[in-house]
Amino acid sequence: MANPKRKISKSRRGMRRSHQALTVVPMDKCPRCGEKKLPHKVCLSCGYYKGRQIIEIKSQE
Repeated sequence: MANPKRKISKSRRGMRRSHQALTVVPMDKCPRCGEKKLPHKVCLSCGYYKGRQIIEIKSQE
């Protein structure tokens, strides 16, 4: 089995892991109902996208 010849320093290890950071998901406001939604996706609370109703949402009554 291959083993490392030298210890990997904390700095080098951190530089290697620098691209693994989590990013915040961008959220937009739905222009119709005002709920948060993902950009370029149908609003899950009202079912509208670009001013047209795409999916039918059942009322929660």
